[in-house]
Amino acid sequence: MAPELSLTDKHSNKGTGGATAAVQAAPLRAPIPFFRPDIGDEERAEVDKVLRSGWITSGPTTERFQRDFATAVCAPFAIAVNSCTAALHLAVEALGLRSGEAVLVPTMTFAATAEIVRYQGAIPVLVDCDPETCNIDIEDAERKIQAVKSGKLPGVPAEATVRGIIPVHVGGLMCDMARLKQFARDHRLWIVEDAAHAFPAAWRGAASKPWRRCGERTADVTCFSFYANKTITTGEGGMAVCSDEAIAQRMKLMCLHGLSHDAWGRYSGKGPWDYRIVAPGFKYNMADPLAAIGVHQVAKAERLRVRREALAAFYSDEMRDLEAVETPPINSDRIHAWHLYPIRLRLDCLRISRNEVITALKEAGIGCSVHWRPLHLHPYYRETFDWSPVDCPVASEVWERLISLPLFPSLSLEDAAAVVETLRSICRDYAR
Repeated sequence: MAPELSLTDKHSNKGTGGATAAVQAAPLRAPIPFFRPDIGDEERAEVDKVLRSGWITSGPTTERFQRDFATAVCAPFAIAVNSCTAALHLAVEALGLRSGEAVLVPTMTFAATAEIVRYQGAIPVLVDCDPETCNIDIEDAERKIQAVKSGKLPGVPAEATVRGIIPVHVGGLMCDMARLKQFARDHRLWIVEDAAHAFPAAWRGAASKPWRRCGERTADVTCFSFYANKTITTGEGGMAVCSDEAIAQRMKLMCLHGLSHDAWGRYSGKGPWDYRIVAPGFKYNMADPLAAIGVHQVAKAERLRVRREALAAFYSDEMRDLEAVETPPINSDRIHAWHLYPIRLRLDCLRISRNEVITALKEAGIGCSVHWRPLHLHPYYRETFDWSPVDCPVASEVWERLISLPLFPSLSLEDAAAVVETLRSICRDYAR
């Protein structure tokens, strides 16, 4: 049962002039943000310790964070970087992606997943999403790869070779990795997981199978995000994990200008002062003050996930009778990270659009977001590669209905109930 709320139900405007009138009638006690990071005294003390040490670039704390994270996901190698974008870029570079080659990328994702393919001069081939999970649709990936091979995909040269696939675990619900791996084997593709939402998450092929953590040999390289609103945070930051030592060494080399020794080795007295530039690398390293936050975030990651899971279950239970709302899917063969709680509106049940519902929620003091406008609907991909809405029809339709509701560990049950009640009131007042 939901706790008693101070939210009043006074909606009376049944007109068609938009959502604003309804919202003005039901203000909340205090704004509810879309996200609030869970930063405790342990993180603050660790950052202070690092600052007092005098070592504030990549050093011993970053090394510790890498070890701790590798242990958490059962990965042999981990490279801490300044963003998930950096991790993805290092991954495709280490795997040898070259200009003119192609990579299968879900259209339902953030800019970075396809951007890093363009960094290499390669071509992102956009793939539609599964209608239930919004994860990459393997059947459409098969259609797209055949279209590339036959030279019938607009914007992709006939001679382009598809080298890899970059699945995204949308909201923290992992893809069907068995099916995805078989698809990759059939077409001789590498897999780089965009796991920006998926720590800690896990997958298994069936109830009788053991759980496998995201990053536990689930791909050639798995890349995580520690941005401010992710499941754990370092403010800005990311991590790449893999099981191939040669790939790990290449990513580590390219992470810091292609230098033969990192700063910690050169200046700590634990390595030679000299270095050699062996490749034109990047400036992607993580600094110790950020890693100081990370070592404590990773230690409490499962506790934070369990709290988000409980809030997600509360949302789903409280909204089960809302005809105008579809709640996120839950799969018994997945441990969901619950980075997001994305609902889908049934617009045929409402007289207002998704955008008007968002405006209504925000004017009631509830933060929300949309994940995402699909890549094929952005000007760059339309104009550069001739993508259009019909090329990814499921994503084109679904994104118009998506809203991500507030979900973070310190969200109170009372505030979660207020979110539901406000959404319920909007749906009731603007029902068809």
